[in-house]
Amino acid sequence: MDKLLKRKIDAYLIAWKKNPDRKPLIIKGARQIGKTRSIEWFAYQNYKNIIQINFVEQTKYKNIFEDGFEVDTILKNISLLNPELKFIPGETIFFFDELQACPNCATSLKFFNLDGRFDVICSGSLMGINYKEIESNSVGYKEDYEMYSMDFEEFLWAKGYAEDFIEELYQHMLDVKPLAKLQMEVLFELFRDYVTIGGMPEVVNTYIKNKNFSGTLGIQKQLLKDYEEDITKYVEGLDKAKVKAVYNHISTFLAKENKRFQITKIAKNARNRDYIGCVEWLADAGVINVCYCLNLPELPLKGNYDSKLYKIYYKDTGLLIASLDEEAQEDLRANKNLGTYKGAIYENIVGDMLVKQGYNLYYYSSDRPSLEMDFFVRDADSLVPIEVKANDSATASLNKLLSEDKYPDVKYGIKLGYKNIGFNGKFYTFPYFLTFFLSFLLKRFLAEKC
Repeated sequence: MDKLLKRKIDAYLIAWKKNPDRKPLIIKGARQIGKTRSIEWFAYQNYKNIIQINFVEQTKYKNIFEDGFEVDTILKNISLLNPELKFIPGETIFFFDELQACPNCATSLKFFNLDGRFDVICSGSLMGINYKEIESNSVGYKEDYEMYSMDFEEFLWAKGYAEDFIEELYQHMLDVKPLAKLQMEVLFELFRDYVTIGGMPEVVNTYIKNKNFSGTLGIQKQLLKDYEEDITKYVEGLDKAKVKAVYNHISTFLAKENKRFQITKIAKNARNRDYIGCVEWLADAGVINVCYCLNLPELPLKGNYDSKLYKIYYKDTGLLIASLDEEAQEDLRANKNLGTYKGAIYENIVGDMLVKQGYNLYYYSSDRPSLEMDFFVRDADSLVPIEVKANDSATASLNKLLSEDKYPDVKYGIKLGYKNIGFNGKFYTFPYFLTFFLSFLLKRFLAEKC
């Protein structure tokens, strides 16, 4: 079995198998991000015997849990459907794919865990899964892993760059040492390509094989259609047309100066109360990232935000670009002029890279006093503002946060842009393409320096 793309989940799965106390594993994420492929590769490399069941393609297997959840009962029912399958304790892995089509499977994980003879991995799209129900059915007897589309580090792997090269980049950040001119030029060129095509594996594969953008837009357009179809298929208890309306207006609001999403402006007579749950459904489905406005630029982050003020970003920046009109797409693909969309593309990609590191998204905007900040994260004991710059303009808000005594939780800041690594005594500058290192950096370095 061939596997073209190396993914971060590969190392996670190996570590999971080495753990003697491993529990059944649920890998969840948006559709078409490479979950099935990565699990199959891992299974074929590490197990002599694989029982793979896809509950969408093999609907008859949904019935294997009807007689109860004891493992021997499940094995008996699987054998009834396929007597050729073998169940070898210690050498067999069960891979239950498309978990969202068979929630009963989640209940069985407790029994597989207690039985201990077989390893189990489940995979499912975030769409259509009631994870609250799954959690209640299997709490304490499973492990969860959320997978995302490819980040820039995985993209560099796909382009052939080795881990020691990437480690060298990280060391430059640790030492606050500028990169060489050639490194900056090459990496920015690669980053612009990555932003344009995004991190969906099929798109990246096509880009790598063709060595250009040829064929990528068609795949992205189909992915957008597939997501729309999934909304129609999986939305329950909400108006599907309203959920679609929110989804289809994301790029419209990102084109505006403040980029804030406003329900009241997506349709005539639209009211917030009529769209309750729509944004949350899309976020839970893994389709969008929501960035909430802080009440004040101070800790804590959780609970310190206005749930009615938010920006919405695409999970994958390549899909954002694919959603634009043809003229804008052509400009972006031909000229790689990413700064033309009012900074939205840069904010989208930074937001996506932060989420992939485990951060929730927060911003701040105030007229009195005039103060705006694109993102906030935190280290052990301080609030860290992150300013995203499409050009080399002034950093008035960042300077204000760092210079005024009224923001005691802010001790240093980060500016991301087309700038080399540096520190001016107040904030650090990093090139966009190193954003995927920020969580490591905050934990290991920046907090100690301040």
